[in-house]
Amino acid sequence: MKLWSKKATWIMTGLLVVAILGMLGLTKWIDTMSNYDEPDWKTSVQGELTMTKEQLGTTTLVDSERERLEDKEKVLEYRLANSIEPLTGNSRESMIMNSGGIGSIAVLLTVIVAAGIVASEFTQGTIKMLLSRPVKRWKILTSKYVTVILFGILLMLIGFIVSIFGAYLFFQSGQGQELVWSGKEVLEVSVWGKGLYILLLSFGNVFVTATFAFMIGSVFRSSSLAIGLSLFIYFMGSTLVMLLAKYEVVKYIVFTHMDLTIYETDFRIVEGITMSFSLAVLAVYIVIFLIISYTTFIKRDITA
Repeated sequence: MKLWSKKATWIMTGLLVVAILGMLGLTKWIDTMSNYDEPDWKTSVQGELTMTKEQLGTTTLVDSERERLEDKEKVLEYRLANSIEPLTGNSRESMIMNSGGIGSIAVLLTVIVAAGIVASEFTQGTIKMLLSRPVKRWKILTSKYVTVILFGILLMLIGFIVSIFGAYLFFQSGQGQELVWSGKEVLEVSVWGKGLYILLLSFGNVFVTATFAFMIGSVFRSSSLAIGLSLFIYFMGSTLVMLLAKYEVVKYIVFTHMDLTIYETDFRIVEGITMSFSLAVLAVYIVIFLIISYTTFIKRDITA
């Protein structure tokens, strides 16, 4: 109730809507201004298949990378054998499936709320009134943390709905079909299912970054510090991972696992990690962040 009574919350939600429609509109404008001729899809797929086979011939591949390339090889061969065209790059279906960009906007807005939801109580002096009530401190902190996570989920859902609207508004339905190797056979991928799955994976970044901002705001009682540090690790995390990519320790750094959408794309900085391993590492960091938040908040002495 306190969150939604603030004008800033509604302004942030409006900014999310405007930003997503603006990005889709800009993408459409750039696509309209481009005059280059796209190569024949069979030529592109054949070239990709040749490159995949060359990569499979490398003896230094780890098991997880080899398995991923073998799955990709089966899909590409199936496309050529059955003349199934890939989805057009800027088609309506592609825009719906590529919903990961929503998380990039949602994380910025969720961090602002997570950083200030506890820190603002100290800044405004309302923390003494809040803690004077017959409610345990851990319940108060839990209610605030749940509010942050629900706000992040709501932003993601609103963003997805707006992106669907924008996809139908700006883009035409494309030809082709998305395919995936199930382990036994090549199957067609549902546009809506893939879009929701990518949305779920991108929420991992929102969840971890918001929890970190929540911890900093709770410990240091400074929303500006929490926002600054959270956005710093969000934007600089991938750079740090690239610098440490050749070291084994990089597999245990939280930045390496925050973007779970890498398991649906071919862009991976660190090889040899799996989805289950990433989830386990993130779970450990989340627990650590929350333990620090709760311990500090419960034991803190609120002076007059």
